[in-house]
Amino acid sequence: MSDKQHVYPADEFDKPEQGPVGLHRGPRSFGARALPYLIVIIVAALCGLGVFMWLSGTDLLSGAKSSSSASTTTSIAKSADTSSSATSDDTASPSETTSETASETPSETASPSESETASESPSESSSPEATVNRSSTVTVYNGTNTSGLASKRAATLTSAGYTSVSARNPSNRSTLPSTSTVWYRDESDLATAQDVAAQLGISQIVQSQSIDTQIAVVLMR
Repeated sequence: MSDKQHVYPADEFDKPEQGPVGLHRGPRSFGARALPYLIVIIVAALCGLGVFMWLSGTDLLSGAKSSSSASTTTSIAKSADTSSSATSDDTASPSETTSETASETPSETASPSESETASESPSESSSPEATVNRSSTVTVYNGTNTSGLASKRAATLTSAGYTSVSARNPSNRSTLPSTSTVWYRDESDLATAQDVAAQLGISQIVQSQSIDTQIAVVLMR
């Protein structure tokens, strides 16, 4: 076999036209060239922020929980204070109730006009009874065995200003009291009976509507 190379006639591929060879790009702007670096910086910042939050996430969470529990405790304490103050305002203590009742009772129970009326009533009602009527009929009974004792006591009353005095002996000695007594018939005769008893030194005064005179004096031992 011969080593002689085969010679082919030249064609259009043996002399290609002159022109650019390979891939060629036009010049890029500054923004297009800086964009990859900007992206890298943003990604790095985001990664660093994520690492920081991951490392400090426990402390932040515990701090949030602490503040939340503190606010809850404060609100509960405020609610308890409000309820206790409302309870203390609505419920009065015994000492306050007693002091308020003691301070209000005098003004409600007795006004000055009522006190004056109460003080004046006894004097008005007792003024007729306090009058001594020395013109009243007085009968002196001698229940003793001493003769003339009734006349002597009658004279004593006449000397004291009594104008209608008489002396008698009792008709029924079984009805006589055991001690010297002044009897009076009506309530209006009480003051006169007291004055007669004082004039004669007699301590026992009894009302009796069965007597036929205003004042009856029974002398006993």
